[in-house]
Amino acid sequence: MKRALSGTLAALVATATVFAAPKFTSVWKAPIANEVSLAGKKVAALVISNDEALRMSGEEALVRELTSRGLQGVASYRIVPREELTAPDKAKGWFERSGVEGVVALRPVSAEKVTTYTPDTWSSPYYGTLWGYYGYGWSSVYIPGSVREDRILVVETTIYSVPRNALLWAATSETKNPKELGRFVQDLASACVKELQKQGLARQIQK
Repeated sequence: MKRALSGTLAALVATATVFAAPKFTSVWKAPIANEVSLAGKKVAALVISNDEALRMSGEEALVRELTSRGLQGVASYRIVPREELTAPDKAKGWFERSGVEGVVALRPVSAEKVTTYTPDTWSSPYYGTLWGYYGYGWSSVYIPGSVREDRILVVETTIYSVPRNALLWAATSETKNPKELGRFVQDLASACVKELQKQGLARQIQK
């Protein structure tokens, strides 16, 4: 059932009629978020996808957005070997040795139906810690293969503190009929960082 996101988006190009920018439908902020400062610190951009091109371009786009707001953005593919990326026990050492203080992760969760996220979702064992989520996220990359005329692409965004191994912020966004991969990734990265600013986290982590 797992399909590459680029293939799904290619099919959408042929059928999509209306494009809409990413829209956030669920946003959650942890109580401890106000205790953590990432100002001037290294933050890794992570796109959880089996599509290598999507992962690399998405991480670079997110790095640009993070760096423009005073963080030391770094793409995960540049610090973690590809063969060890999906194993949390192996990837953990690479992140820690690289001096990463935070991780911002984007994960496509659906291209067909909308899943409702509640505070209970973000406080579940799957999401509570970075390395617990890391293993869960890589094992749950799901892109349906069927195509309809109008499609909603749902992407989950989370930001974690590496030293605390704790979730700081989480959100889901919807994009209607994304037509072009590069534009979609850039728009989503920009929207994610703008939402962090709206929630007060970007002001907290700016220089």
